[in-house]
Amino acid sequence: MDFRDHLQTTGGALKHWLIAQAQDSLAVAALWLLGLLIIGVPWAPLWAVLAMFLQFIPHLGPVLSLLGPAVAGAISGGFDRMLYVLILYAVVVVLDGLLFQPMFMKRTARVPVWASLLTPLVLGLFFSFWGVLLAAPLLAVVYAYRARFKRI
Repeated sequence: MDFRDHLQTTGGALKHWLIAQAQDSLAVAALWLLGLLIIGVPWAPLWAVLAMFLQFIPHLGPVLSLLGPAVAGAISGGFDRMLYVLILYAVVVVLDGLLFQPMFMKRTARVPVWASLLTPLVLGLFFSFWGVLLAAPLLAVVYAYRARFKRI
């Protein structure tokens, strides 16, 4: 296997990871939009689009996507609406972490669900923030090489 083969395998894996991440971001944006419209938060489409782009930043992005809707909910509807936004955030994060992201990684990057759930935890224990940040793209590359060597 020469350098171009390695580059093609790694590049393909990262491309598939990026596609899975984009699909995940769209799913999160759709959940945010639907939930915020139901709750009645002003500028719901803006917050949903912002959440979609912030979804690409692991762990910090979803938290940042909560700030705007929570403040808008508090200003427009008081504590109750802000509480509903916080509940919506919890639902979106749980659905994303346990359903959407593993499902898209399995379908697009061929990474098993168990690996998508377990690897960020293990790498986070050993390498803290950087382990969690690099877990998903690293998994995509590892499973791409695994599939390539199975074919050989």
